[in-house]
Amino acid sequence: MVDRHAVETLVKAARPSGLVLEPGAGEGMLTMALVQAGAEVVGYEIDPLLVAKLRATTAKTAETKLKIVKGDFTRMRPPSTPFAVVGNIPYSITSQIVDWCLGAPWLTSATLVTQLEYARKRSGDFGRWSLVTVKSWPWFHWELLGRIGRESFRPIPSVDSAILRIERRPEPLVADGGAWQDLVQLGFSGVGGSLYASLSRRYDGVDAAFDRAGVARDEVVAFVHPDQWVALFASLHR
Repeated sequence: MVDRHAVETLVKAARPSGLVLEPGAGEGMLTMALVQAGAEVVGYEIDPLLVAKLRATTAKTAETKLKIVKGDFTRMRPPSTPFAVVGNIPYSITSQIVDWCLGAPWLTSATLVTQLEYARKRSGDFGRWSLVTVKSWPWFHWELLGRIGRESFRPIPSVDSAILRIERRPEPLVADGGAWQDLVQLGFSGVGGSLYASLSRRYDGVDAAFDRAGVARDEVVAFVHPDQWVALFASLHR
C-alpha cells in the first residue's frame, strides 16, 4: 500500500493504542504510521530482504515502540496480554490470519485490509452471512469500514480492497460456547434442506423459537442475521 491517505484511513479506523501486531510489515509505511499514532508495534515480515531494510530504516526508533520480527505471523504464539492486530495483509493468507486472530484469547480487535469481496462477505454487506461470521458473532462484531481502491497499491492488483474490523465484545452474547457452535454448525449443514428442517432434527420448540426470532420457516440460512441466531439460541436453550 503506497497511498498515504489510505494508510491514514486505516490507522484512524484501527484507533491503535498499547500493543499492536502488524502482519506483513512490508516496507514499513503502515508500521511507522502506527508508531507515530502512539502504539507499541511488533511488525512481522517473512521476506529477509524486507526485514533487513525495515530494521535499517527504523534503527533510530525507540526500542520500546517498535520491534521487527522475521517470520510467519500465523505461526507466532499470541501475546498473553491485551493486543490488537492491524495490517495490510496478503490476500492469499487472509483466512489463516483471520483464524489466528479469532483464536487469540487476548485479542481486542483486528483491523485488516482485505479483498473487498472478502470483507463484504464477512461483514454481511451482501445481505448474506457466512459460517465464520455467525460462529464467532457472540464474541466478535464484524464491520466493513470503507473501501480502498486498487490504485492505492503497487503493483496494482486486479480487485479493490476494504478495511474490515473485527472487534471483541465486552461480554459474550451467549454463555455456552460449545452449544452455540453445535447449533450453528448444524444450521449451516444443509441437513433436511433448510435451517428449519436442520434444527428440527435435534431441538424441541423450533416453531416457537423461529417466531420469537422473526425467522421465516423457509428462510435461506445465509440470510438469517447473526442477532437472529442469538435469539434462536436463547429460545432453544431455555
